[in-house]
Amino acid sequence: MVPMHDGALPERWGRQGSLDGRAPEQRAVPGRVIASWQRSEGYGVPLESVEPFFAGTRQDDSLFSQCGNEVLKGLHETLADEPISLMLTDSDGLVLNRLSGDTSLLRALDTVHLAPGFSFSEREAGTNGLGMALADRTPSLVRAEQHYSLSLCTYTCAAAPVIDPLTGRLEGSVNLTTWSKSRGDLLLALAQSAAGNTASLMLARSRGQTPRPAPRGQVFRVETARLEPGAGTLSGLSAAWTNAVDRAADAIARGRVVAAVGETGAGRATLLAQAMRRARPRDRILSVSSPDPEDVDAWLASWAPELGKPWTSVVVRNVDLLPALAAASLVGVVANASRVPAEQAGAPWCLTAESFADIPSGLAPLVDTVVEVPALRERLDDVLPLARHVAERTRGRPIDFTPVAERALTTCGWPGNVDQLVRAVRQAAGRADVIDLAQLPSEVLSGSRRRLTRIEAFERDEIVRCLTRAGTTMREAAVELGMSRATLYRKLAHYDLHVLKD
Repeated sequence: MVPMHDGALPERWGRQGSLDGRAPEQRAVPGRVIASWQRSEGYGVPLESVEPFFAGTRQDDSLFSQCGNEVLKGLHETLADEPISLMLTDSDGLVLNRLSGDTSLLRALDTVHLAPGFSFSEREAGTNGLGMALADRTPSLVRAEQHYSLSLCTYTCAAAPVIDPLTGRLEGSVNLTTWSKSRGDLLLALAQSAAGNTASLMLARSRGQTPRPAPRGQVFRVETARLEPGAGTLSGLSAAWTNAVDRAADAIARGRVVAAVGETGAGRATLLAQAMRRARPRDRILSVSSPDPEDVDAWLASWAPELGKPWTSVVVRNVDLLPALAAASLVGVVANASRVPAEQAGAPWCLTAESFADIPSGLAPLVDTVVEVPALRERLDDVLPLARHVAERTRGRPIDFTPVAERALTTCGWPGNVDQLVRAVRQAAGRADVIDLAQLPSEVLSGSRRRLTRIEAFERDEIVRCLTRAGTTMREAAVELGMSRATLYRKLAHYDLHVLKD
């Protein structure tokens, strides 16, 4: 496991004229920096100077870029006379924008290629503020000599990651760089504030969407197999789902490490748990979610001892969201578990991610079998069986659906996959004994995937409310809504609403 305490510099980093000649207090560095050095060495980053990858400048019109640039421009106006460079990077460490009123600092940064169009991820440039913030998904400060490459030791860098408040995905980072003589504590606070303001501005401009809910009172959890209500104990689903479960179960039975990849909410962890139950019916199944960077030690301590035990299977969910430190530590834990004698070993552990390419580099070589989990829109035959199953579990007895409600469910594109279906049916089942259009959320009746403004969302919901009321005709709905019948039809097409009326 990577050390998490402050300690002396490893002997590996005794460089002539630099680290090995420092005073003892200068040689003590945080464990996160040491872990970053170890990753940088593994990437083969040169010690003396870096030549980061140049991807070229490009126009980025994403919501993240628009909001981030606006926040940085406001901060730049306040810090125009300070020797500080403000930068916005994408999730791969590519510098998108750079602002500073200090021309000498800008010229110096150009010499080390810390400029728009260059990628400063750890893989490209070794330990640095923005690279470590992206790798560990937490605010990071790298002072002077703590940089891996000597060419960066004349700077102090503070960076904070920007997380999309709707999806929880890492969008990029805000990076502030100054000369090494600065302590950098204020820089880190400014970077965190700018990153938080960027995420808040993204949410404000996300057109009426609701933020991704934060965990209540915890940032990680270890649980027994609690499968998604839509698929956990339901059999007889589509061939696409069944074939994927068969492949995973066969691999697990042969002792393989399986990665289930696919869209979020498609049922990746459910598929692995079903496969584990089939291959090893007596096992206890642990489902492990990803931690925040500061909780990596507690996260591992809470479940890692179970890895490799007889009658225990483990699913590590969303490894593509793991901080780099957690991913590196997990590799060490898996290596220790693999030393257990074969007759005492438990089931292979399995993992989930959106794609194989998103699996951290240390974990990817451990994967023996990749199973793609199809999105719900690619297996629409599963929608009604899942919906009935969820409704029955919600109410404790079978619940009927009207034909028009069934048609609405099967024609929805389900961008949120099974997770979205579960939420929609739970909500509907709590409203009536027979589920009709009126009980289904508006999003189910709309095929449009674009984000709506708050006004558009309100108008769409009012149209659905009127048209799903029993006995209401198109003409009556148009009158109530204050529009012509022709306009109402145009609105139905605009919002791609699937509401049938005479």
